[in-house]
Formats: sequence, C-alpha cells, structure tokens
Amino acid sequence: MKKSTRYLSYRLMWMLAITFALMLVFLITLTVIAIQDRKYLFLVSVGYLLLGIVVYAYYKWIYRPFKESSKVLQLFATGYTINGLFGQNVFLSPEIEEVTKKVQEIMNTDELISATKKQAQYLALQNQINPHFLYNTLEGIRGETLNAGLENVAKMTEALATFFRYTISNVENLVALEDELTNVNNYYIIQRYRFGERLNLSVEYDTEDEIDIMSYKLPKLTLQPIVENAIYHGIERKIGNGKLRIKIETTATRLIITISDDGVGMTEERLSEINDKLNRTTLDYIKPDSEAHSGIAAVNVNNRIKLLFGEEYGICMYSTLNVGTDVEITLPLIKKDMKERNEN
Repeated sequence: MKKSTRYLSYRLMWMLAITFALMLVFLITLTVIAIQDRKYLFLVSVGYLLLGIVVYAYYKWIYRPFKESSKVLQLFATGYTINGLFGQNVFLSPEIEEVTKKVQEIMNTDELISATKKQAQYLALQNQINPHFLYNTLEGIRGETLNAGLENVAKMTEALATFFRYTISNVENLVALEDELTNVNNYYIIQRYRFGERLNLSVEYDTEDEIDIMSYKLPKLTLQPIVENAIYHGIERKIGNGKLRIKIETTATRLIITISDDGVGMTEERLSEINDKLNRTTLDYIKPDSEAHSGIAAVNVNNRIKLLFGEEYGICMYSTLNVGTDVEITLPLIKKDMKERNEN
C-alpha cells in the first residue's frame, strides 16, 4: 500500500474506487428503502442509469487511455519502442505533453545521432592508440616491405591501413554502398591471409542497376561488423571451407542487404535471444559485448539504424544450427546524405 501511494495515478485510482463504492452503497441503500416504502423507484432507476453512464465514460475516457499510455511508457522504459512515446493521442496533463515534445526534440538533434560515432572511435582508442599514428605507421611498414620484396605483407598492410582510415574518418556521415563494400573487401583481404582458401566472399546484386545500387546511402560501418561476426561466430568454428555472401536487393522504398554464412549457425534459443535484443532500441552507444569479438556489436549497429531512420528499419537474424546464419539489414532507399536532404 505504501509503495502504491507514492504515485499520483495510484492515488487517483484509489479515490475513484472508493467514490464508486460509496455511490454504489448509497444506491443500494436507497433501493432497499424505495422497495420497502414503494416510493422513489423511478429516481432509483435513474440513479442506476446515471451510475452506468459514469462507469462507461470512466472506462472509455479515462481507464483505457490511461492503460494505453502506461503500456507505451513501459515499452519505452524497457527499450522496445521510442517513436511510440511520441505518437500518443492522449496525455496525462499538458505538462506531460510538453515534456514528451521536449524529449522528442532532444532525440532528433544531431548531437544524439552523431554520438554513435564513438562506436568506431572506441575500437582504435580503447588502448589509447592514436588512430592517425596507427595507419601512418602501417603505411611506413608497407613501404619498407615493398623495398624488401615482400609483396604479400605489403598488400596486407595496405588493406589494414585503408581499413583503419575508413573506420576512423567521418563516422557521423552516411556513405555510399560502394564505399561500404570496398571496406568489407579490405577486411576480407586481411582475413584471407589468416584463413587462406577456407574463406570465400561473394557479392550479389542486379548488375543492370549497378550505378544506382552502389550510390545508395547507409550509415558507415554497417556491413563490416556483421561480416566480422559471421566469420568469428560461424565460419571460424566450422571444419572445412566457409562461404560468405552479401546479397543486395531493393524495393520501391527500401534497401535490403542480407549477409549469409554457411557456418555453424545457432540454436533457436540463442537466435530468439539475439532477435529480442535487436527488437529493442537503447541509447547505450558503446556497449561492451564479449561475444562481439573486436568488432562493433550487431546490436549497436542496429541501434544506430533505428535511431537514424526509425523503428521499422534495422537488423533481423535467421539461423539454423549446423547450416548457417542470415543477417537481414533493412534500410530506407536514400541517394542523398541526410544533411543534404534536410537542407533541401
């Protein structure tokens, strides 16, 4: 009882319940008296009718909207929805409506969206490594290996330097799909030196629309973390060769990228657990995840997509144990940077 009286909503519910109980007791008392005296039966009937109207109005105008608002707030608190908070038709008070609008303004600011660039910077800075010093050093090593005739080492070092340069620079901007695929290819080159012929990557799309497809925009570092997880969690644990496939499809309004591997897959329980996390939107930009190895967690990539474009977009996983995993990334079809769109 003490806990419930802390909240005004519970106090209001108790007061209404007590008021209704008193009205009902009063009407029942009048009914007994009216039956005994055989008077005022019409007034008692009107009283019951009015009580029924009040109860119906209370249910429709107060109780049901209140429960809907409570459900939305609970979903927001647990991370299942963000946009639902701003789509409410009824608010508890004008002040609550103003607070909600203020929260929406804050969440629409560039500062909130660009905060996710820390995901990429964290990778290079977690050990206090200066990223520019890192890839400049790699370029120097590449030059020395070329002079020594070690072409394979030079190629690997070049791919690594290019990968770090892409990862660190302009993280807050949308990039062309072509740039994302180039970064994935650099990462693939690095991994090929580790796995050799065991690892194979293919990219599939409609070649007739290649120019348009490659120009579509998406958040930087969307694909590589998923590819890394596919290698680390799927193919590395598999005996024999492994295949990675990136399939790119478009609809009238969406860009759909599916990253598939024929690795070890996962159990239904584990898949359900991951998809449950992907269905939630949280504001934890840098989220330690031991299962994400050295890459950015798929959950964090998914959060950034949802924050940028809305909850209808994001990542969904499909997997069968000992068969493989498909990671489907759904994005809006964008040809211009979001800043350019806002200016227009």
